[in-house]
Amino acid sequence: MLLNARWPQRILALPWGIILLIVAIGGFGLVVLYSAAGGSMRPWASAQGTRFAVLLLAMLMLSQVDARLWLRFAYPIYAIVLAALVGVEALGAISGGSQRWLDLGFIRLQPSEFMKLAIILALARFYHYLPRGYVGRLAGMWPPLAMIAVPAALVMLQPDLGTALMIVAGGLSVMFLGGLPLRWIFGPGAALVAALPVVFNLLHDYQKRRVLIFLDPESDPLGSGYHITQSKIAIGSGGLTGKGFLQGTQSHLEYLPEQHTDFVFATMAEEWGLVGGALLLLAFGIVLNWGLRVAMRAETMFVRLVAGGLSMTLFFYVLINVAMVMGLAPVVGIPLPLVSWGGSAMMTVLILMGILLGMNRQKREPLE
Repeated sequence: MLLNARWPQRILALPWGIILLIVAIGGFGLVVLYSAAGGSMRPWASAQGTRFAVLLLAMLMLSQVDARLWLRFAYPIYAIVLAALVGVEALGAISGGSQRWLDLGFIRLQPSEFMKLAIILALARFYHYLPRGYVGRLAGMWPPLAMIAVPAALVMLQPDLGTALMIVAGGLSVMFLGGLPLRWIFGPGAALVAALPVVFNLLHDYQKRRVLIFLDPESDPLGSGYHITQSKIAIGSGGLTGKGFLQGTQSHLEYLPEQHTDFVFATMAEEWGLVGGALLLLAFGIVLNWGLRVAMRAETMFVRLVAGGLSMTLFFYVLINVAMVMGLAPVVGIPLPLVSWGGSAMMTVLILMGILLGMNRQKREPLE
């Protein structure tokens, strides 16, 4: 009788294969953090495990939120997060030279993390109601461009180049999926490439150093190039199958900086090798493929754009982090989803997955 009730039926109808895959990725992340701490649950694995369990429950609860509710409150959510970003500029807590957090007393929030999701919801609502004939016209283009540019500029002021890039990339993905002609993507893209010298001069000194080190990491292997040099050594020394669990020397001897946060993929690759790295990326690939299939099967524009935009946001997380630790992209401080230690990023990713699960549940239902 209990299983035949409405809520148990809705929970049982969720794609549990994908949910179990998310649990497996998060569980593997705890194993890597346990090893990064030298075989100890403290200080990272125990806190991350507790956080993961609570947020996993929140993800399941979010999966039951009606898509109509996200459609209705997409703009208010965007406005609240944007106001929080303005609040960071005025009252934000400074840590490590950056002003990214709002200290509410009981918790420190990083509003820029939530903007990665809010921009997807707001743009999806905009295109849901935009008449199709206006998609490629200026009248239909400047509002979404302004909605992307304002929060991205505020995040750049913090400064946080990586998160700003994620907001822009997620927003442009929704514009592309919404029907914006490719010429409007490649044209400004070519102009941006031409303007790179100007953009470079606008960067902070430490950001300029990151770009220069990306182009030539061996120019300062003990200074600005230390992170990426040690990361490459760790990944390369792992070989095909890795040195073995708890046997990583680069991380345990503390040669590898940030081995539990941004460079956790290098920590993992040293002990689990190419095979471990490939399996982890395959797991992310399966989740991404599922998310894109949800988008393709959706009957409504809003669900299609939200599912597609959130999937692309997850893709950019993984792509930028892995490229960064391999020396294929500048170091911009993007964590590896569900594996890197940290509360804000994990909260963002599991909220993302909760919304995506909800879109899957309602992909064939009308919203009007």
